[in-house]
Amino acid sequence: MQMLKNIFARIWAFYALVLFFVTMCIIVIPILLTYLVKEPFGTEMFRRISKLWMQCWLTLAGCPLIVKGKKNFKKGETYIVTCNHNSYIDIPVTTPFIPGANKTIATKAFRLVPIFGWIYVRGSILVDRNSDASRRRSYDQMKKTLVLGLHMCIYPEGTRNRTNKPLKSFYDGAFKLSIDTNKSIVPAIIFNARKILPPNRIFYMMPHRLELHFLEPVDPANKTTKELKTEVFNMMESYILANTAL
Repeated sequence: MQMLKNIFARIWAFYALVLFFVTMCIIVIPILLTYLVKEPFGTEMFRRISKLWMQCWLTLAGCPLIVKGKKNFKKGETYIVTCNHNSYIDIPVTTPFIPGANKTIATKAFRLVPIFGWIYVRGSILVDRNSDASRRRSYDQMKKTLVLGLHMCIYPEGTRNRTNKPLKSFYDGAFKLSIDTNKSIVPAIIFNARKILPPNRIFYMMPHRLELHFLEPVDPANKTTKELKTEVFNMMESYILANTAL
């Protein structure tokens, strides 16, 4: 039975990958045209196009998405969204489905992938984690992004969680940014990503429902970076443990 499951998962991964690139070739021109539109509306147009693309691809790939908690984004407010990170599928789920224009802090790893790299760069602030200068530049860019009225999406675990724990330990960046800019944090939880694309398997994908939950904003006022980080971590961990049956 396990062997049949593994065979199916690899066939499904091939199908989903082909579907991804076929649909990507259809929407790449409209996405590239958003470079010509003044911010922040250019990024909002990019998000809307990406959302249509991902709604189509996720459904056809057998991974329909349910989004909860959008009411936690108040109109006219800009937020830092901190999301858990279990799988590569997290990236196409967060940016399109965060309510409002947003950018994601991301590594440079995928920028050279043909066609996809153009889309990846359009929705991201790129950083080289091995370069202090790059990290400083990306931090300044995130501040400017928030000033423009765009949300910032950050994965505070840094890399995919390959442990058996609900969350890996958090880095300070998102929380320092929150305090420096006085922008509240909206914790976000993706459920079932690991069931679809397990982080420890190569070319393996299983269809499964996805859920993206936005929690109540956390105000950084009168908190240190460590206090804010601990509060958000505990909030996200408790929510994951309380909803693991999803």
